[in-house]
Amino acid sequence: MSHFGVAGAACRWLAGQRAAGSRIVGVELAEEAVRLADLPAARQRTIAVLGHEQAGIPPEAIDLLDVAVEIPMIGTGASLNVAVAGSLVLYRLAGFL
Repeated sequence: MSHFGVAGAACRWLAGQRAAGSRIVGVELAEEAVRLADLPAARQRTIAVLGHEQAGIPPEAIDLLDVAVEIPMIGTGASLNVAVAGSLVLYRLAGFL
């Protein structure tokens, strides 16, 4: 299966989960993104979407997000690796941060 086939299948799955009532949270730099500190703990079934470390979340998946969250960085680094970013967001969604 090609990358586009995988992305298409993932988007169809996300759309189905969203239609069933899940909240979709994406870790992505975007105009409307909320800071990690402002992301409320999950109070319903929530799916975290993490993109490729260089390319981010595909545009067709961004359209399915209920909220985009960004992790502010201080210093010269432009981003965290996806494992660290995902861990921080999941910890926040669990209500521990």
